[in-house]
Amino acid sequence: MFIDSHAHLTSEQLLPHVQEILARAQKAGISKIVNICTDIKSLEEGLALHEKAPWVYNTAATTPHDVVTEGEEFFPYVEKAAAVGKLVAIGETGLDYYYEHSDKKTQVAFLERYFVLALKMKLPLIFHCRDAFGDLFSMADSAYKGAPALLHCFTGTIDEARGVLDRGWLLSLSGIVTFKKSEGLREVAKYVPLDRLVIETDSPYLAPNSQRGKQNEPSFLPETAEAIAKVKGIPLGDFAQAVTENAERFFRFP
Repeated sequence: MFIDSHAHLTSEQLLPHVQEILARAQKAGISKIVNICTDIKSLEEGLALHEKAPWVYNTAATTPHDVVTEGEEFFPYVEKAAAVGKLVAIGETGLDYYYEHSDKKTQVAFLERYFVLALKMKLPLIFHCRDAFGDLFSMADSAYKGAPALLHCFTGTIDEARGVLDRGWLLSLSGIVTFKKSEGLREVAKYVPLDRLVIETDSPYLAPNSQRGKQNEPSFLPETAEAIAKVKGIPLGDFAQAVTENAERFFRFP
């Protein structure tokens, strides 16, 4: 059994097919899915989906890409959902200086607000970070030190992975680790201790190697697990048990 720690089930791409997607996920051995809500509609749909499929849990935040256009409007919705116990984490939030769809100043301002909210609500944070680890680490050391976090869809270096681990955070790997050119990321997978790893699809994005070109979905998660277990030289069952326990411990599912 696996937990998909990061999927956008209520995105525009997946929502119209969500029931079929969930059926395929269960058939593939996915026991829980963490649905990432990034705007008002995806959160409303996520809360409704949890009522129908209680094994789907929700998180919420505006991504660093969209904080300029949607951050202010969505923040009160995230705050309310967290306050009434509808979320298992705050996120994905963070910094993205690679694309910089939102200016750095606004990204930093919203990340600071999400630090405060997560601490107030006693919820863990899910970080998105690209080309911004220095700022993420320094901000977290100042405003979020010692608090629980998960670095989702990690694609950085071993040094950056070490920075994640040094802060006590979990590190999540996606289907990117299965790509033929991802030797560096497979070295990261080998380096990160088993008790600090979780896995994700980031559906509908980043389908694993055998499904390249297709819309990703949670049922594809075992391919990622198999690739990492192989790199680590351990049986798939042992790997599945470890990453599932890590996710259970981090999200504290009701």
